[in-house]
Amino acid sequence: KPEGYGVDKEYDDIIYVPQDVLFDLNQRKVSWTTDAGEQSLKLRAGYNYVRPSGYKVHVEKPAGGRAWRLVGTVAEGIFCHKPCTVSGGGKSEISKSISDAIIQGPVFVAHFEEDFLRVAELIDHDYSDRFADESKRGSDSRKILSHERSLGSVIKLLTPSDRDYSEEYNKWLSEIPQHIKELVFVVKRFYVAEWGDDWRSHFSVDEINGVPGNELRLDNRKLVSSFLRVGFDTDGSWRVFSLRKDYHPAAKIQMEDDISAAVVVPTDKVSDLPDWVREPSVKFIQNCENRLFQRPDDAIHPGYDKQTEKDFSESSNFFSNYHPLERDEVVEITENFEEFGKFTDPMRERIVEAANATERPDYFVSTSEPRRVDGKQTKNPRYLQTRPDLVDPRSVHLAHMATRLHRRLTMDEPIHNPVGAVLPGRRNNPPDAKNNIRALSVYNPIHYMELPELFMEYICSITGKSPSTTGAGSEGALTKAPFNALPPIYDLNNALVSYLLTGEGAFLSAAGYVGPQCRMDHDVSLLMPEVWCKMYPEERDFKTLVENGSLEKVEDFEHNGETIHASRLGYRITYRFVRMYFARIFNYPQSVFTEEMLEPEKQDLEVFVDAMKNITETHKRVADHYFSDNSVEMACPPLKALLHIMANGDYEGKGLHDSEIRELFTRENLLASDWYAERLKMRQTVDAKLWERHVDYLEQFIGKPPNAPVVEHLGLETRLGDAKQRRKRSAEDSYLADLKGTIGAQPV
Repeated sequence: KPEGYGVDKEYDDIIYVPQDVLFDLNQRKVSWTTDAGEQSLKLRAGYNYVRPSGYKVHVEKPAGGRAWRLVGTVAEGIFCHKPCTVSGGGKSEISKSISDAIIQGPVFVAHFEEDFLRVAELIDHDYSDRFADESKRGSDSRKILSHERSLGSVIKLLTPSDRDYSEEYNKWLSEIPQHIKELVFVVKRFYVAEWGDDWRSHFSVDEINGVPGNELRLDNRKLVSSFLRVGFDTDGSWRVFSLRKDYHPAAKIQMEDDISAAVVVPTDKVSDLPDWVREPSVKFIQNCENRLFQRPDDAIHPGYDKQTEKDFSESSNFFSNYHPLERDEVVEITENFEEFGKFTDPMRERIVEAANATERPDYFVSTSEPRRVDGKQTKNPRYLQTRPDLVDPRSVHLAHMATRLHRRLTMDEPIHNPVGAVLPGRRNNPPDAKNNIRALSVYNPIHYMELPELFMEYICSITGKSPSTTGAGSEGALTKAPFNALPPIYDLNNALVSYLLTGEGAFLSAAGYVGPQCRMDHDVSLLMPEVWCKMYPEERDFKTLVENGSLEKVEDFEHNGETIHASRLGYRITYRFVRMYFARIFNYPQSVFTEEMLEPEKQDLEVFVDAMKNITETHKRVADHYFSDNSVEMACPPLKALLHIMANGDYEGKGLHDSEIRELFTRENLLASDWYAERLKMRQTVDAKLWERHVDYLEQFIGKPPNAPVVEHLGLETRLGDAKQRRKRSAEDSYLADLKGTIGAQPV
């Protein structure tokens, strides 16, 4: 075999290649140079080629009949954690592939010759005088087709910005038709330096009935654009937006769903962490489920949710809230050939099999047919999905191997992947007078909450009207009060210490509605990991986002003589955030989230006010429970102050924005506090008792003669020695130092 490459020991379609390697799509080969001359391999579909840095490359043919392309994937992913998410908040959607939501269509031109004359004008235009800041004018003279300017840079160049660009330039941009900008992006995406100034000759349209057609071609190949649904118009039609020509969906591995175990560890106790880790403690998450209780909302549309249809076509499934179709009903589905043709191949084959069956099964379940209640389809269909990472172990192996290469880890060293982003979700709804449900639609697509406001959210865990629930309201602390036998304050204390130690902030995404008029369902949840994985670590930093104008603080305001506590919503994304970060996905990011979506109060101020009052009233109602059962006395000092403010408006005369209250929610205050020291001492007590119990059990088990074969087989004598050492260590005074940076334990 050629010198300098290797085949993975478990999967022969994973190839490890040298660093200085050339991927040639035209020649269908991977090549590099050694002392012996040029070495090469065939470039194969379905194979992954991994460089020593962990960077992965594969070749694929996108949907829609587009040309084959090379796709590169970075070695290190980002662990997006979605804790404390209410019913209908998008827990499952964060890990679903966005590919199913992408649709394809041709690239159209209105009048080929006229349109490309305008495109040429834009490509040749001098953009150096665009800046609002006169001192910057003339500083950037890069042409659109320059290799020094990326496609993303061109999109930002042609997207208005009151902050960055002059009023005259923004006005000029607003007069350029969108379809002309789209053509500029097409030319930029496919331009190669060899064309020089002769880019125009590579684009054409067919001549139909003696006149130019409207479908654009590149070197006689039809071009295809991709589009993504982001919400719905008031009439229920989809809001569809064109994706960047170089956009590719994120590669995902599902790490958790409903039930997870978490541990906080001091950073100096863990080796080989990702480069972005800066905090003194990190959080690790472990999935506790083998099957996930999914609610595939969009699967009622045949062909839309391809993963669900694939799951339904297989055996050993568990379904809940689906209509048991009899054979004549299944036949009726096949006879509606227009809808039947939209199903994916696996689902179609299973439907035909059920329609043609002469004996069993007596009933059949289709993704498009949820259970019917009073003549209407339920909005809460469910099924158990086998965890995707168990179904596709190759993807997990490939990701792990890439990480090993990037961090230079040997095969016997563990891979530590801490949480990189905390992205909880909130379910929002407009007012529903018929069912006496108040509005909860005050959030724009993404909010950032500092810890005081965030823990108000977590304490109440307010949810809007959701298919998962019979109404709306508070689901309790951290959303699991109905399933927890312990006082919720225990979990709240643990969670706050965790956040203080790890420096985690939280970006809340909206599900259901953005404002009372803009229905979103789970489209924002699907977008969150797509945006976050395309941001550098410093770009995800809260302070950076505030400084560059991407986040703005929501302020309290007066309405009819009453103070509306809108500041409890924290910070929300601005047009600048959309322009900078959603431009890495969409051609026209400014049209994806409108001004009314970014500022929901502009949709209906009265609804906004009532929704905010709904939130603050719920804050008080839920906080009162902690006083009625006296569990407020078990709250750590920051949460005790917060509960008083939620219930009564102040704590010892200080409000939510008082500096002394805010300082309670800092890591410095935590580490210097007596209450954190008490938590560490309690952890030491718990650990000492735990190891005492382990030693006692092992000694009793080993002391029984019939157990001798098991003792030898499991090496229990060695384990007993280890347990005694740990028992001794946990009783020493210096053990407390080892615990610093952990969450400790609730003093009881």
